[in-house]
This record gives sequence, C-alpha cells and structure tokens, in this order.
Amino acid sequence: MTRSLRRIPLNLAALFVLAVSVFPVYWMVLTAFKPTVDIQADTPSFWPRHLTLDHFSAAVHADGFGTFWRNSLTVTLGAVLLSLIVALLAAFAVGRMRWRGRRAFILMVFTAQMAPWEALLIPMYVIARDTDMLDKLSMLTLVYFITTLPFTIVTLRGFLAAIPVELEEAALVDGCTRPQAFRRVTFPLLAPGLLSTSLFGFITAWNEFAFANTLIIKNQDARTLPVWLSSFSNVFGTDWGATMAASSLFMLPVLVVFLALQNRVTSGMTAGAVKG
Repeated sequence: MTRSLRRIPLNLAALFVLAVSVFPVYWMVLTAFKPTVDIQADTPSFWPRHLTLDHFSAAVHADGFGTFWRNSLTVTLGAVLLSLIVALLAAFAVGRMRWRGRRAFILMVFTAQMAPWEALLIPMYVIARDTDMLDKLSMLTLVYFITTLPFTIVTLRGFLAAIPVELEEAALVDGCTRPQAFRRVTFPLLAPGLLSTSLFGFITAWNEFAFANTLIIKNQDARTLPVWLSSFSNVFGTDWGATMAASSLFMLPVLVVFLALQNRVTSGMTAGAVKG
C-alpha cells in the first residue's frame, strides 16, 4: 500500500507531462476539422461542435501540394540513405578496427553531434552561393545528410558494440571473408539499429525549416513542405484552418511509420544508448 501511495505523485506528474505534450497536437487536429466560424469565435471550444473537411480540401488543392510533397520525400530519403551508408561504414571502422586517430575521430563526431546546426546557416549559405548550389534540392540533401550523420554514427557504433565479435570470427573460421561475415552475420543483427537511426534522420530532415528557407530562395518549385506551410499566411492574415489541416497531413506519414515500427525503434535506440 505504501509503495502504491509513493507512485501516485509520479503517475500524476507523468499524466501532466503527457497532457502538456499531447494538447498542442490535439488542438492542431481539432482546428483542422473546425469550421472557420468556430475557429474565429471569441470563446474557443475544446470539443468539436461541427466538423468539416473544407480545410483539408483547401490544403490538398493548394498550388504545388504534390510538388512539395515530392521534394520533401526526395530530399529526406536521399539524406537518410546517404547517412546510413556512410555511418554504417564509419561505425564498423570505429567499432571493429583499431587505427591511429580513432579516438580523435570519435571525439570529433561527438562534438559535431552536440553543435547547434543553426550556427551553420550563414556558412552553408555562403558555400551554396559560391558554388552555384542555391535553390537546388541536391544542396539541401547534402545539408540534411551532414546534420544527421553524427547521430547515426554514434548510434550505430553503440549498437554494433552490442553484437559479439565472436560471431564474425566464427564466420571467418567457416570460410567467409571479412565483408561476407559482416554482410551475412552482423548486418542482419543491425536491423533495429538501422531502423531507429533512419527514422530519427527521417524525422529530422522531414521537419527541418531553417535550411530549407535559407537555401531555397528564388526557385519556389524547389520548396519543401515545412516552407510550404508558411504560404497560408499573407498580408491579409493567416488561414488557420488550412494551416492546421496541412500540418496534420504533414505529420501523418511520420506518425504512421513510427506507430507501426515503434517496438523495433525502441529496442534499437536502447541498445545504441547503453552499449558504447
């Protein structure tokens, strides 16, 4: 009984944190379904009285909706794929090999992971301008690749450390080469780690706004979804219904993927965080 009483404050605190975290998302989705009259009412309603799909229709039929979705998917998937390939090779080199400068490399990766990427906005803009890479999705893909790479290396290195090296040695004894042992034995066991890091990279690149807004200036057809959301604001005000509907659609792909794969993601993140 005493133990149950001690858990009450912790449970209340957890419920409070949950409410604070979920309420903005709830309010966004609720506003997306509200008629404009209810959105602009002086007294806000926390429960839907009337529902409408007009705001979702306005978001879907907005200029460039399909183009910006394609741009975001292209940039995000390209950055995640590049990050996984490079990070997998780097994690293997750091976790399975001993070479001069290894500790310095690991320290550099940790430092890069902790650095605020917003501080690189101006340098990245200058580089893109001087190399004639402004308004190009390839430059944005490269930036997202750079920003997600340190975390991917650190997480995969930790997850790789959880796999016994004796498994690879046994494969070598059975006649496999080093690449074959890694591909047939280690790589399948890295699936949860690869999944968790790729999902993190996907969320980071999918939601990024600052670099997309800075590096894509003149070519409006190269904008991504986070920048596109700002198009619902103009000199006459903000269409809050369409903005919230577009934000809900924008959130949906990541939410569906995460809910479908949350068990594997949790195991991958735990293994990558504990082992190092």
